[in-house]
Amino acid sequence: MEKNDKKITTRTYIVAILMLSMILVIVGKLIKIQIEGDEYRAKVDETTLREAEIVPNQGNLYSDDGSILATSVTRYDIRWDAIAPSQKNFNKEVKPLSDSLSKMFGKPSSYYQNMFRKERSLKNRYMLVATNLGYTEYARIKKFPLFNKGPYKGGIIIERNIKREYPLGGIAHRSIGYARTDETGYTTRVGLEGAYANYLLGTYGRRMEQKIAKGQWKLASGFNIIEPKDGYDVVSTININIQDIAHHALLTQLKKYKAQHGCVIVMEVNTGEIKAISNLELNSKNNTYSERYNFAIGEAHEPGSIFKLMTVVAAMETRKIDTTYIVDIKERKKQYYDRTFEDSQHKFEGRISINKAFSVSSNVGMTELVHTLYNKTPSDFTSKLLDMNLNQPLGLPILGEGEPFIPTPRDKIWSGVTLESMSIGYAVKITPLQSLAFYNAIANGGVMVKPRLIKEVKEWNKTIEKFNVEIVNGKICSKKTADLAKGMLADVVQRSYGSGHRLYSSDFSMAGKTGTARKNYAKNDQSKLSYISSFAGFFPVENPKYSCIVVIHEPDRSVGIYGADVSGPVFKSIAHKIYTNSLLMDTVEDVDEVSVTTSQSYQNYYDKAAKYKTIMPDLTGMSAMDAIALLENMGLRVKFSGQGKVITQSIPKNTKIARNTTVVLELAK
Repeated sequence: MEKNDKKITTRTYIVAILMLSMILVIVGKLIKIQIEGDEYRAKVDETTLREAEIVPNQGNLYSDDGSILATSVTRYDIRWDAIAPSQKNFNKEVKPLSDSLSKMFGKPSSYYQNMFRKERSLKNRYMLVATNLGYTEYARIKKFPLFNKGPYKGGIIIERNIKREYPLGGIAHRSIGYARTDETGYTTRVGLEGAYANYLLGTYGRRMEQKIAKGQWKLASGFNIIEPKDGYDVVSTININIQDIAHHALLTQLKKYKAQHGCVIVMEVNTGEIKAISNLELNSKNNTYSERYNFAIGEAHEPGSIFKLMTVVAAMETRKIDTTYIVDIKERKKQYYDRTFEDSQHKFEGRISINKAFSVSSNVGMTELVHTLYNKTPSDFTSKLLDMNLNQPLGLPILGEGEPFIPTPRDKIWSGVTLESMSIGYAVKITPLQSLAFYNAIANGGVMVKPRLIKEVKEWNKTIEKFNVEIVNGKICSKKTADLAKGMLADVVQRSYGSGHRLYSSDFSMAGKTGTARKNYAKNDQSKLSYISSFAGFFPVENPKYSCIVVIHEPDRSVGIYGADVSGPVFKSIAHKIYTNSLLMDTVEDVDEVSVTTSQSYQNYYDKAAKYKTIMPDLTGMSAMDAIALLENMGLRVKFSGQGKVITQSIPKNTKIARNTTVVLELAK
């Protein structure tokens, strides 16, 4: 009995020791967890929490009339987790889901059924169903069978992407530009979007998110959030109507002359506001033209004969000559040292006025002018060119402006014929926009204003910053010289012997200078010789409102090379359409000022509208019958409610419109 009691006591001790040991282990573990708890909690947090960026809403880029040039929109990608739905739900809903997708996207229902069954067998948790959907399409697809059960029971995965969209498409693509940030944080800045990214992009916020399953994250409560700051809106100087005119005029001529690339700029004389800027380059792979580089701002090259304006202005200012100054062009050929200069014109020879030499674009006339006036003191000529800011970049906010180059006698490259070469636009380099700034200054009475692409920065209707006229040089020349130069530019077009006379129109006035520059001429290989055809000027002559330059590189020599033939028609087409458009707009604006003589004023407008049918008029106050007749005559569809006169219209006045667009009018007595 005693022996048994001892056995029981021993067992009791063993059990007690074991229990005590277990207790001690548990207590030890609890103490360790208590000590190392922060470390374990951090590891859990690493797998369930993350710090995420909050993307701000990027500001819009507008044209001068408030039309959108660039805006951000939300697009949706729809994916599917193939193992999320139960077998019962999948079998029941896969056919109705496939039928719905078939109706939406046009592919057979069997296509979707086979795809869903295959990916489910492969246990694909990230199958792409549809991409780049708008909100309406996204809202519709969410309601489809199976998808309407949500991510856990239906397997639908929704990815939201903010994309930048450009309503004008390829038109002005390089000038509108973009700002793109890569994974390293570096932002590539192109065009207006890049130049003003500090306004448009806004500031990213940050927040903590918690993982909830299936790659889905939600905002974690209890954590601080740094709110994002939305970007500001930027109002540019671009006018979409003028931009459209310039783009298509340039494109037509590039195709006709099979040119390599070209650009056109239209600028408002008094303000320097750029109303249109187009850059088109041939893609040899598909033989189409598109915007790939901003030649207007970035390409500095020898300008050729359009530089003759700078030569004449410098001579008038430093040697006090006028348009009657006589130069002897001999037999249209003249040799200086080892180089011979020749004319392509055959209208004059011998002694002629500098005005005629300029009008016919006589090379010998210009070389004789500078040789006679500056041969002994060439620095007088080059110093005046520098005084007129021709060696200075314009300092544009858009990156990549080309560097102008004006040689001086102190430069190593200066030779015995550099002076004469400069007079006709060789041995110098300048961008199209820098050339236009000079022509614009002549049209502006000698005042050079800085070309400008932005009007203001706004936050909703509040102006944050306004950009006003900036004067680069208040007096590149006297007003007298500017007036004489304007007359010479007008004669180029108006005089029967002018190199640009074929561009003359009795309907409107324009002034400018033709230019034809050789390119690749230093290679001594005639097969590689090509040309740059230019035309720069302003319109109308009497009271210049717009200046414009057209530069086309490497037109097909078998089709034509001269500036008057290649680039001049682009200038004329733009000037003519802007002029016609201005007449139409003047008539539209006059409508608000008359109410008693409605029929007479609208008959006048109707006549103008028959010539130009792409601009929405202001119909406010017009009778329903007249308004409907006018719109239908413009090729538009009309819906209206009420009776009497127009009080509101669905499309704002001065908006560019396409045929068959529906316009909704609200009428009231």
